[in-house]
Amino acid sequence: MKVHINQNRPGTAPGLIFTAPYTAFGERMIGQTGALIMDQCGDPVWFRPLANRYIQNTDFRVQSYRGRQVLTMWQGTISGTQSANPDLPAGDPEPGAFFQILDSHYRVIKKITAGEGYTADVHEFTITRRNTALFTAVKQVPADLTPYGGPEKGYIDDYSIQEVDLETGELLFFWNTLDHINPADSMLPASSASSTNNIWDCYHLNSVEGGCDGTLLVSMRNMWAIYQIDKKTGAVQWQLGGRKSDFTIAPGSGFSWQHDARYRWGSRISLFDDACCASENDPPQGQSRGLILYLDFQRKTAKADRTYYHAPGLFAASQGNVQQLENCNQFIGWGQEPYLSEFAQGGNTTVNPLINFLYDVRFPNQNISYRSFKNRWIGCPLCPPCIAVRRNTCGVTVYASWNGATEVAAWQVYSGCDRAKLSPVGCCVPRSGFETAIPLKCAGSFYRVAAMDACGKVLGTSCIVTLPKRISHNKVNPLEILI
Repeated sequence: MKVHINQNRPGTAPGLIFTAPYTAFGERMIGQTGALIMDQCGDPVWFRPLANRYIQNTDFRVQSYRGRQVLTMWQGTISGTQSANPDLPAGDPEPGAFFQILDSHYRVIKKITAGEGYTADVHEFTITRRNTALFTAVKQVPADLTPYGGPEKGYIDDYSIQEVDLETGELLFFWNTLDHINPADSMLPASSASSTNNIWDCYHLNSVEGGCDGTLLVSMRNMWAIYQIDKKTGAVQWQLGGRKSDFTIAPGSGFSWQHDARYRWGSRISLFDDACCASENDPPQGQSRGLILYLDFQRKTAKADRTYYHAPGLFAASQGNVQQLENCNQFIGWGQEPYLSEFAQGGNTTVNPLINFLYDVRFPNQNISYRSFKNRWIGCPLCPPCIAVRRNTCGVTVYASWNGATEVAAWQVYSGCDRAKLSPVGCCVPRSGFETAIPLKCAGSFYRVAAMDACGKVLGTSCIVTLPKRISHNKVNPLEILI
């Protein structure tokens, strides 16, 4: 997909942008679903398309596994993207979903599925410092929903948190919502199950993060609440927000339908406050925003420490995330709204949302991404660079690209009349975007390109291609591509 850069001011953090485009059922998908790395100009660095628009990636990001950078993501079909009447609540994973880990060569080195009869969930997959995987999963449990105002023969979406050993696959930890959280506290009425195949998505657990003291920080969208859980006992230590909050929340500091709760320094947590909406009939609670809260554990109060609003204001009906960058800037994926943004640490307000608003990208049409991230990344694909050659009236143009290669600084063209004796043609040409066009006046019969790093070292060479023999004036210029 091609994106539009709305804002690009000085002060942004270094790194590449990681996103995973898809769209809702009934919307026109621009480009393909898949995992996409972009630079800050919006040019692709690496893209891995999926087979069709009804398969998606989510939570695509850089993590560390055994001391090395890896890419991680969820893959499957999100309910609500393949049919106007899905069999599961919108946002649930369809059966068969899995997580995967890719190395710096873009090879899949691990594929992880959920255990205990649950389906790997779109929301969370984290590699811990112990090189284990902590993730969310969900299954539908039969339940009589009449005590809550729903159908008698119903189901509850029971979310679980699972941790597995990535080497052996052994299940190390299991915790589920139905055994610990009362469904009656949900902000989503049980009557909603009648429109979702009698399944009540009362919790919608959408993030989990491990603390350094054996705790888990958990967000449940449909409870409007964030919980801290004692990992050893499974007990809820405290609840923030929702019907039974242990904290008094200061005016202007509340949140609803939230995502992506994270521990921050000094008794702070961050979250993406969707403030909108379980259904089309629900009025927004306010503009969506990134929110950092300060928690006073003695007084049991919570107060907004920083807020991050988009300009113009957005109302994200679902999804979204807030990431702290290495320079303390905040990077925000706006979920169901087709934007991603970067803010200076100080944040802004609805009165002047342009303060500290450094960078903004808009996706085409209604393309969206569950989360978006910014990270440093070095990619070294094992496949060779790609080359294409086209004749023109002045000579030839050579096109060079290398999907996923992050260290290419320049391209050197080699040409000749004997494929065994190719010589450099002209000087190295600086890389310009995903595909670099190199015009040449002199034309040999055979061509090859070499990718060079900033120090002039050859990183890889393409296959040799043959120059098309003539220009066709009635058809598109002939083109030879070897991939």
